[in-house]
Amino acid sequence: MMDMRTSQTSAGGLTISESAARQIARLLAGEPEGAMLRVTVSGGGCSGFQYSFAFDNVATEDDLCFSHDGATVVIDNLSLEYLQGSEIDYVDELIGSAFRIHNPNATASCGCGTSFAV
Repeated sequence: MMDMRTSQTSAGGLTISESAARQIARLLAGEPEGAMLRVTVSGGGCSGFQYSFAFDNVATEDDLCFSHDGATVVIDNLSLEYLQGSEIDYVDELIGSAFRIHNPNATASCGCGTSFAV
């Protein structure tokens, strides 16, 4: 594993809400030691870009790591360009539970909540 830049919350970076931190920590507890939640942005979805969440044990030198209360999220530099100033949240509603990204850069999003436009 390479060294990566670490930040709890950086100006213009990424914020992890309390509820997201709790859920990420719960999920990571079932993964091998050193596991992180990787958040990426890729082309696709009904609005042009989509978020993806996956566990990862390896970070590259181009990754930035955000930590909050035992929750570790890793994001590559390209994805971070689309996520600057965003907050990762976790909501538990009657219709279901999910991670949500509140992205101030998104000019539009679709009903599924995983696709956005900039």
